[in-house]
Amino acid sequence: MIDLSLYLVLDPILCAEKGMVQTAIDAVEGGATVVQLRAPDWKKRAFYDCAVELKKALKPYGVPLIINDHVDVAIAVDADGVHVGQKDLPAAVVRAMIGKDKILGLSVSNVQEAIDCDTSIVDYIGIGPIYTTSTKPDAAPPMGLGGFAAAAAHCSLPNVAIGSVKAKDIEPLAKAGCNGIAVVSAICGQADVKKAAFDLKTAWNHAIESKDR
Repeated sequence: MIDLSLYLVLDPILCAEKGMVQTAIDAVEGGATVVQLRAPDWKKRAFYDCAVELKKALKPYGVPLIINDHVDVAIAVDADGVHVGQKDLPAAVVRAMIGKDKILGLSVSNVQEAIDCDTSIVDYIGIGPIYTTSTKPDAAPPMGLGGFAAAAAHCSLPNVAIGSVKAKDIEPLAKAGCNGIAVVSAICGQADVKKAAFDLKTAWNHAIESKDR
C-alpha cells in the first residue's frame, strides 16, 4: 500500500533554483513518501525528460513517482502511477490505459465528488484545496477543515489533504480523517528542502501518535 503521509507535488517555478530532481531527492531524504511531477505549462518533451530523471533518482529510495495528468508520459517512463483531476481523462479510462497494478489518484473538491468516486478504480483521493493556494490558479474554492472532514467521511479510500497545508494544520487534519498531507510550497523553493520535509514528517508522526492515544 502506498504511504501517503508526506506527498510532495513538484512545482517547476518554485523549484527553479534547486531544480526538480534535486528538490525531490532532498525532500525524500527528509521524509517525503511520494513524489508527483506536475508541470502544466511544460511541453511534453520537457515533461518526459524530467520524468525519466525523477524515476532514476527515486528508485534507490523506493519512493513512488506519480505523474500528474499525462498518462502517456506515465506509460512511457513506467511511472508508479498517475493522478488526475475532475477535468482530465475519466478515472475509468486512465485505469484501462495504465493497467490494474499502477497507482491511480483522483482530485476531489467537494462532498459530491467524493461520493461519486469509484473506489474499485481509484486508489486514493486528493481532497482540497483546504485553504487558498497560489500554486494552482484554477483551483476550486477553499474547503476549510470542515469541508475536508465531510469529503473524507464520504469516501472510504485513503486520502491526502492539499492546499496551503502547513505544519500547524497537520494535527487538526489528522483528527479529521486525513491519511497524509500533499504539499507544494511548504517544500518546493524552501532554503533547506530536506529540513522542511523533515519538519513536516515529524509533525505528521506526532499528530498520528496524539490521535492514537
